[in-house]
Amino acid sequence: MSVRSQLLKGVLDGCVLSIIEKENVYGYELSKKLQDAGLGDVSEGTIYPVLLRLQKNGYIRGEMRPSESGPNRKYYSLTDEGCAALNELAQEWAHIAGPVTALMRRRQADDSFEAINRGK
Repeated sequence: MSVRSQLLKGVLDGCVLSIIEKENVYGYELSKKLQDAGLGDVSEGTIYPVLLRLQKNGYIRGEMRPSESGPNRKYYSLTDEGCAALNELAQEWAHIAGPVTALMRRRQADDSFEAINRGK
């Protein structure tokens, strides 16, 4: 498994909950919204197990609705528990993302400084 896949696996639940918080979506639509957000490597095959796990944990609920084109679709909405979990995930992400970003920027700055010094 690639590093990107491992990192994404750790934050995908929060990304899915964040999308569902804004609007009720069905699986394929959710996949497209993740792709539009820049997570193009998240396949539908990855989405459905996440949705099942989130539903099993009580964070989302699914409701079958008629579709204008084709069979009924299962739309997902956020529960109160899901909203609380998303708030917690967002807080934890803020605590982690800031320091990690700072460390990576420092690393990039160190690399740039070394490249400049090698050029002298």
